[in-house]
Amino acid sequence: MKPLGIKNYGSIPHLSNSKLGTGDHFIDKGQERILTEKLRDKNDEIFVFEKYDGSNVGIGKVENRIVALTRSGYIANTSPYKQHHLFSDWVYKNIMTWMDLLENGERITGEWLAQAHGIKYNIDSRLQPIVFFDHFTANNQRSSFDVLDSFYNKYEIQLPRLLHRGKSETVENILPELNKKTYGIMPDEKPEGMVYRVERKGKVDFLAKWVRSDFEAGKYIMNKEEKDLVYNVNFL
Repeated sequence: MKPLGIKNYGSIPHLSNSKLGTGDHFIDKGQERILTEKLRDKNDEIFVFEKYDGSNVGIGKVENRIVALTRSGYIANTSPYKQHHLFSDWVYKNIMTWMDLLENGERITGEWLAQAHGIKYNIDSRLQPIVFFDHFTANNQRSSFDVLDSFYNKYEIQLPRLLHRGKSETVENILPELNKKTYGIMPDEKPEGMVYRVERKGKVDFLAKWVRSDFEAGKYIMNKEEKDLVYNVNFL
């Protein structure tokens, strides 16, 4: 069942110079110009974050109950994959945080990095193996980055590394900052890519992503048996 009645997270379109995955699509050219060339006006603000390679998950609150969710919106501990059961266990170990952070109908979504997919990460043992990148209201509206940042300040949840905030900016100009990598969540190769986000008058308008051309998606999970899977953490 889907406790919230919807998918936990949808797909994000790609910039025109990004590597497409199966079923992916490019963003509208006009929207890409806003992100990378010129704002519409002073009310636009561009954010760019590091993109992490893991499993998209979420934590929701339904009728005062906390639910751990897969990307499709199903209960995580009903998944056939061990990584989602690990995620579910982690959520309930920290249940008081989510009870306080979320209102009924809300959810917070992120990338669960316990298992390697296309990139191995060296995750500092003081950090949790998850990066939260979106919060949705009970009306399924994305909250602003400042709302996410307030959760970081109050609950110390891990947010994606902010590479740029302000005017439109090209991928090429942000790449040097991206390739410095995230302290504490260090990929064993170049980062997968970046996620662009435009907010207008404090509300999220649209998103796009860029993935490097030589990124090999799923190389540590495709056609692998359970015993051959690679985990980024050893404390679960």
